[in-house]
Amino acid sequence: MPDGIPSPIFCPPLHPAYMAAFVVRRVFWTIPVILLVILLTFGMMRAIKGNPFRNTERNIPASIQKNLERKFHLDKPWYVQYALYVKGVFTYDLGPSMLQRNQTVNDIINEHFPVSVQLGVFAMIFAVVIGVPLGILAALRQNSLFDYLAMAFSNIGFAIPSFLTSTLFLYFFALKLGKYTGFPTFGWSGWRSWILPSIALGLGPMTYFARLVRGTMLETLQQDYIRTAKAKGLRWRRVVGVHVLRNSLIPAVTAAGPLLGYIITGSFIIETIFAIPGIGKYYVTSVSSRDYSVTMGITVLLSILIIIANLVVDILYGVLDPRTRDQRA
Repeated sequence: MPDGIPSPIFCPPLHPAYMAAFVVRRVFWTIPVILLVILLTFGMMRAIKGNPFRNTERNIPASIQKNLERKFHLDKPWYVQYALYVKGVFTYDLGPSMLQRNQTVNDIINEHFPVSVQLGVFAMIFAVVIGVPLGILAALRQNSLFDYLAMAFSNIGFAIPSFLTSTLFLYFFALKLGKYTGFPTFGWSGWRSWILPSIALGLGPMTYFARLVRGTMLETLQQDYIRTAKAKGLRWRRVVGVHVLRNSLIPAVTAAGPLLGYIITGSFIIETIFAIPGIGKYYVTSVSSRDYSVTMGITVLLSILIIIANLVVDILYGVLDPRTRDQRA
């Protein structure tokens, strides 16, 4: 390539040992982040005033209060409490709920968190499968009727809040047209009950992917190396598939990690409207009722999930663009 002309990304074959070392380094750096998240969550929960054992206006006897504090290690210094909680996180022993009798944080998470993950994964699949091709086709047909309709749909879908979308879906497709569609109005049992909540939750990310991929593809199509490839007589499908798509999907992959975390952690509204037994209900309830152990357990779990999603994106980014992998090595 002449000077001043950017070259496309060239990906040499990945050596297994080098890639394994790269992954190990990325995993190693997640440990301090997890410890920092635990510390911040622990500090914020200690800063919240109030008595988690007081659910009524009646005062708790001092003897009972001391026994409860001893049971939940609240009578120990903060650094001892923090060390015990870090140990509990890494051994997956998050302790009992302070308010829900005969319930541990592990029980709540094991029962309800898989439902939220399933909802988030379905919504993410919908967002990627529909949004990415929509952005690609809109970019390849720039200024066409399809491009205008696709971007209008993306702008409207991006602007409508999820609670309004969920309410409209529930009213029209489950109530009014329920005898034709078979969609239930509540619950999470069977593939028909998965469709409306997944689409409602994934609509916003889908429109974001469509807009992002279209913009990056239009920018990539204007690069000099694309013009050079076309001038050399390469087939247009090969130019798009090898050069344009690879470079254009890197921003989408980068955004996928935080978006997946946002989808799973932000599904409380969808779960409430469709009466889905996910973790969001318990998360909000534990915050309002000062159930410290449940709040901290779910917060740390969701934070670790986002960290892992960003770790996977970081690794995929290194696979797609070896230049960044070498810089961060």
